[in-house]
Amino acid sequence: MSTLRSIYDNAFSQLTNTREAFRPKLSLREIGTITNVATGIAKVSGLPNVGFEELVRFPGDVYGIAFNVDEHEIGVVLLGDYSRLQAGDEVWRTGRVMDVAVGEGLLGRVVDPLGRPLDGNGVVHCNERLPIERPAPPIMDRAPVTVPLQTGIKVIDALIPIGRGQRELILGDRQTGKTAIALDTMINQRGQDTVCVYCAIGQRASAVAKAVAVLKENDAMEYTVVVVSEGNDPPGLAYIAPYAATSIAEYFMEQGRDVLIVYDDLTQHARAYRELSLLLRRPPGREAFPGDIFYIHSRLLERSTHLREDLGGGSLTALPIIETEAQDISAYIPTNLISITDGQIYLSPALFELGVLPAVDVGKSVSRVGGKAQRATYRSVAGDLKLAYAQFQELETFARFGARLDESTRAIIANGQRIRSCLKQPEFSPVSVPSQIAILLALSEGLFDDVPIEKMPEAEQLVKVAAANMPAAIRERLDTAKKFSDEDQQAIVKLTRSAIASVVKGSS
Repeated sequence: MSTLRSIYDNAFSQLTNTREAFRPKLSLREIGTITNVATGIAKVSGLPNVGFEELVRFPGDVYGIAFNVDEHEIGVVLLGDYSRLQAGDEVWRTGRVMDVAVGEGLLGRVVDPLGRPLDGNGVVHCNERLPIERPAPPIMDRAPVTVPLQTGIKVIDALIPIGRGQRELILGDRQTGKTAIALDTMINQRGQDTVCVYCAIGQRASAVAKAVAVLKENDAMEYTVVVVSEGNDPPGLAYIAPYAATSIAEYFMEQGRDVLIVYDDLTQHARAYRELSLLLRRPPGREAFPGDIFYIHSRLLERSTHLREDLGGGSLTALPIIETEAQDISAYIPTNLISITDGQIYLSPALFELGVLPAVDVGKSVSRVGGKAQRATYRSVAGDLKLAYAQFQELETFARFGARLDESTRAIIANGQRIRSCLKQPEFSPVSVPSQIAILLALSEGLFDDVPIEKMPEAEQLVKVAAANMPAAIRERLDTAKKFSDEDQQAIVKLTRSAIASVVKGSS
């Protein structure tokens, strides 16, 4: 009995000591009230000290970002299902900005801009979080773009090359193959130690599912993160999606790795921002877009760069996609992005309808950086290719009128037809560097001149097979050599000539 009493006494004395030692802490908490809810936004009063872009919490664990900070109320962009929110509900400050989980655990996963899994494979395990809005690396932290990012697409690698750390815009009308070029480039990074981030903004769920299926079929998901904002999501999620995806990509870049990010597409991003801005009563400008639409894209794309070696030497290459309307590349958003990026790849509906795939218009496409990063072997064999192709396109227009052509003009047209045939490529079939060099060298040396135009695909396939059997020493020099030696060039020419001899012989 005495033992039980002592146990009780001891327990009560500990409770007494704990109660006497406890000192309640008073902390101020700001709790606001919803005054109005509209499509994707809410007006909130009673949060006088809230900061710009601070995260606020609504009932039901719905979050929002303070976008308009006015004197008597704030305009909040909602990031979740707001159907149950109503005027009078309480709103709490969080004291932090919007952030997203980053890390190796995201590789191979499909997530939304808040980091929640969409692939049904369970919780995403990451130990670190980064703000979605981060300052771009200072100029002094950047290194020149000197290493090529091979897309596996002949027309791009030869004529519009892209370097690691570059921002190359892909634009064209709808259904011209913009996403296919981006996916081809991602598939070609297999074995290149490059992390890929695919950001789908306001896309149909079926389109995203198709893209993910293509990446899985080509074993590309193991080094890819897919960030998805679907078309029926609130516009706030579409707005933050590219920023969240860029923070995920920056984590890998800061680890010293090469990263490729695809924004598909920034037209939807601009429309989501326009919708939010007009609902928040911001003054509309050209094409009803607010005046700061340039700033939201420039601060996004400025984060893509190549870091100095002492900072890890990582790179972030951006491929933003833009949809034009009726081939109008002089519209507001396309011209904005053309001025922000380091070049553009323009896809022509006319070429698409003619079956020239990928439908890259070489005349309207340019790379303002990639030429410096292009391999020396490419510069040797593709130097005059763009000019020859442009001449062919001009002369082909006149030839359609049935005008009499002299011998030299007919030769230019015949050569141009073979160039066009060689630059055609089925989607999701990237071509290796040795195969590209062999094909381009055969073009520049005139080895295809005796091949009938209808047998060009067969001849090209034979060249690819020959390139696959190229001596390992030559293949290595194609990647590393600072100059394309005459010996290597002659060896490849000899290999290529013997490969297509059967086609030439069969047609004679």
